[in-house]
This record gives sequence, C-alpha cells and structure tokens, in this order.
Amino acid sequence: MTGTMLDVVVLGEALVDIVRTPAGAAESPGGSPANVAVALGRLDRRVVLVTTLAADERGRRVGEWLAASGVETVLASVPGRTGTADALIGRTGDAEYSFDVEWNLPAALALPPARIAHTGSVAASLPPGADVVADVVETVAAETLVTFDPNIRPALAEDLVAARTRVERLVRVADVVKASADDTAWLYPGLTSERVARLWLGLGATLVVVTEGAEGALAAHGSAIVRVRASRVHVVDTVGAGDTFMGAIIDALLALGDDADEIRRALAAFTADDLDGLLSRGVAAAAVTVSRAGMDPPRRADLADLVRSKGHL
Repeated sequence: MTGTMLDVVVLGEALVDIVRTPAGAAESPGGSPANVAVALGRLDRRVVLVTTLAADERGRRVGEWLAASGVETVLASVPGRTGTADALIGRTGDAEYSFDVEWNLPAALALPPARIAHTGSVAASLPPGADVVADVVETVAAETLVTFDPNIRPALAEDLVAARTRVERLVRVADVVKASADDTAWLYPGLTSERVARLWLGLGATLVVVTEGAEGALAAHGSAIVRVRASRVHVVDTVGAGDTFMGAIIDALLALGDDADEIRRALAAFTADDLDGLLSRGVAAAAVTVSRAGMDPPRRADLADLVRSKGHL
C-alpha cells in the first residue's frame, strides 16, 4: 500500500453471506463494513478495508470479491475460519440473520491514514475486537472524519444496556452516524427515530441519518430535520441496501474537502437543501442495490445517471 492519503479506511468484518430463500440457498461475500468498502470502490474511491480473513476457500473468494471492486485489504489477524452470516429472506425481501463469526484484533492495531474512517456492525459490537475498534477510532478521530453505522445484529448483541453503551461511545467521537429505524427501535424502545437522532446529536455527532426502509430516510443536523421518500423500485432483496446508502453518503462527504478539517467545516455549514441532496443520493444508490440480488451496488456512472434522472444532487 503506497501513495497519497487514502480516501477512506474501513475497519470491520468481511464474511460470507449464506442467503436462504424459498428457491434455495446461495453463498456470496459480505459483511457490513466490507459492503461499504465495496460500495466506495465501485464509486472509484481509494479505500482500504482493515479486517480479518481466514486462509480458506471462503476467505479467498471474499478477497477476490473485494479486489474486483478496487478495495485494498489489510489483514489485522487470520482467524481459523472465515465467518458467515446466515440470511433468511422473507416474502417482503427483508433479511433475518444468524452468525458464525469470530472478531479478534491485536491491541496495537493502527489504521493507515485517510480522510475518512468508517466502522460499525459486528466490528463495533462483538468483543473482544469491538473494544479495540472503539480504542482505535477514538485515537484517529482528531485527524480523521469518522463515520459510524451501528447496524445492530440482535443475534450477536450483548444485553441492551451493554449494546447501547458501546454504540454511544462511538457516537460521541463520530462526525456522521447512520442507522436504520430497526437499530434505533432496538436500542431505544419507545423512542421515535427523530428522537434518537436528536439524542445522538446531543452526544456529539454533527449529522445523524436514519434509514426507514420503504418510508425513505431522515437527516438530523443542528435544529433541522429533513426527510426524503424512498425511490419506487421492484425489491429483489434488501441485502446490502443500508451499506450502499452509507457508501454513497461517504462518497458525497469526500467531495466536500481535501482533508478532515475541510470536510468538517463544510458539513457544519450544511443547509436543509444540502441535507435533502445527501439523502436523495443515498436513497438513489440503495434503490439500485435492492433491485438486484445480493450486494451489487452501483458504479459511479450508474449512480450519476440515476441521480440526474431523478433530479437529485
């Protein structure tokens, strides 16, 4: 790995999704952070994924999948087997997950320098690796813009209080937090997505985005709350939709400046129109992914054509 500073460093799991539908089962590479890295690679961003992969057939396939989208991989450790996420796809296209994954990282882990660092999901919630992730993110936050997607997996989560504590620790150092409505409902029973978004702004985030599936998405920034509707599209499945959305948001943030401080200043000055454009871009990208089987996000030309056709940013 050589050259100038990276656009994005992603810290998190790469694994194999076993997708089960009434038609049968199929395996494909995945993992939320890996998906975000692939979404960014498809958008021609220079991205490195710091992860763990076993030296087995599944690990080889995941590595090839990442490389095919231009994602460089740094192995923080080599587990005994590549992890799996078993996804049962329901009639509406929603996925229910169970996991077989280990997440161990060296305590002295260091990330390559980048304008933006992203983490979330299993990497940020499953000990012992989650503790290292939080330490590393806190270390880089002064000089790197941090994005975070809790992407809660109840099948792997500790008790609610512990899970919420882990999430809030990262929210406090993140500039941008993206979550799903399912995440916010699980973490804060009885609170609306908007209430949770405002809570996280109070903890320190500059921008909080909550995706609400077919209802679209909302953004909270300062005193503003902006909502956009979801694109109308035939849903094949929802695997990777939120990660594609996250990748499109990060891509838009990168366009704001040449370093983290410049991006932060531009983000702090966002207007309601800016928020609308950001959400619209994320929704457009996610619409492409849900219309395809598995995690197959758009490339830059695809997204540009769709955004223009919809009159988005």
